[in-house]
Amino acid sequence: MNVSERLSQTAKEMPGKDAFIFQGERTTYQAFDTSVTKFASALRDLGYEKGDHVALISGNSPVFMIGLYGALRAGLTVIPVNPTYTSKEMGYILKNGDVKGVITLDVIVSQLDIIDENLKVEHYFVADTGSGINLDAYSISPKMKPFTETVGAGTTEFTPPSLEDDDLAVILYTSGTTGKPKGAMLTHKNIYSNAKDVAAYLEISESDRVIATLPMFHVFCLTVALNAPIVNGGTIIVIPQFSPGEVFAAARDHQATVFAGVPTMYNYLLQTGDGEEDSFKHMRINVSGGSSLPVSLLEAFEEKFKVNVSEGYGLSEASPVTAFNPLDRPRRAGSIGQDITNVKNKVVDELGQEVPVGEVGELVVQGPNVMKGYYKMPEETAVTIKDGWLFTGDMARKDEEGYFYIVDRKKDMILVGGYNVYPREVEEVLYQHPKITEAAVVGEPHPETGEAVIAFVVSEDPSLDEAAVVDYCGQDLAKYKLPRRVEFMEELPKNTTGKILRKNLRDQLSKKS
Repeated sequence: MNVSERLSQTAKEMPGKDAFIFQGERTTYQAFDTSVTKFASALRDLGYEKGDHVALISGNSPVFMIGLYGALRAGLTVIPVNPTYTSKEMGYILKNGDVKGVITLDVIVSQLDIIDENLKVEHYFVADTGSGINLDAYSISPKMKPFTETVGAGTTEFTPPSLEDDDLAVILYTSGTTGKPKGAMLTHKNIYSNAKDVAAYLEISESDRVIATLPMFHVFCLTVALNAPIVNGGTIIVIPQFSPGEVFAAARDHQATVFAGVPTMYNYLLQTGDGEEDSFKHMRINVSGGSSLPVSLLEAFEEKFKVNVSEGYGLSEASPVTAFNPLDRPRRAGSIGQDITNVKNKVVDELGQEVPVGEVGELVVQGPNVMKGYYKMPEETAVTIKDGWLFTGDMARKDEEGYFYIVDRKKDMILVGGYNVYPREVEEVLYQHPKITEAAVVGEPHPETGEAVIAFVVSEDPSLDEAAVVDYCGQDLAKYKLPRRVEFMEELPKNTTGKILRKNLRDQLSKKS
């Protein structure tokens, strides 16, 4: 079984059920499945064969959903790409990923036109966004095919190729925080097993209405807010781009029952004036992932909206989910929860040996969701996957009841005078300050202590100064953990999923030195 086959089954079981709602338009499972089959048929007629690679460069929309499932049904490998990337960033992925076809939007064509001569792309399937762009003006115009017309040219009389569990389904390029992005190769088994197991663990059913406002090209949304609902026949409320107002409106208008977001989204939802106490009154579950959710933010959100927020954990290389707080008992603030169905997590030392309960080590993962490896990077694969275990690079600990707690990224740990300082511990304290809305902590080289703790904060109160912030931290933190310097910013740098980019902050410091 794979996700495309499961879509067909769902369409037969509940043809008239809403698969997704986009900008007020409802699309049934039957209509969705028909478009997917026709696109797969059109791809075959254009010469695409099982194993060919296609890139999907689109925001949250039916184009993304039909393009993804249609290409998978045709036996192709899909490479989702962030549509906000620069031409250079897109070019690297398209070239490294050996892309034959690109599914995209007319507003992105200009960037693709710049890099086309270095690629081996045969077709650009371009969706019309109503922008009025003259596509004939670009050198790649002979390679362009209208997306909607291509789907329409296909037939429902299409027999998908035979697909094995180990066949490659998706290549997800990591964000490239250390060097060039790496392509995590996810098989059909990886993708389907994680969607099925997440749906089971979170008890997602056909009665659920799931808000998809996380970027669909990101694996968090791809599995939790797209594939998991489809596996069990839920309805997806597609929001093109995150905005607190849009989320609150969707939650009220469609009586949404599931919301998935990253900590920054929860912070914006909490800080904005758009939300009322009953905005999320139909929500059965709110999940957070992507990065650690500060406990103070979690508790403030729950108090304001009278809901529970369950934190989980995942990474691209694991399709992505490996742990979640259980639904059958109260969630534990600050914990990513326990093993989800069919997946094992453990904490190990530098020799790969499991450490005692309560001790900090590296989190490693094993299960049917773990990637095949990195595309064209056997050495990197060997370093990351050892004896069937995926080494995540995240430092964690486990308590006596099997709940895991992320301490921090291994590479983000700060060494001050021989003592380990985990940025998250300092950030948790900063988020408790009533005048601080956002915070991030990084290390900076220091001649005496090796490294020093530097805090970046966002505050709407201009009277807040460095001394006050350091004094506040001193109430809860040992002296060596205190920020040596506090930088005030209007906004912290983030990626398109809203994750705060510590690397950018470190780069900012290095430019000053």
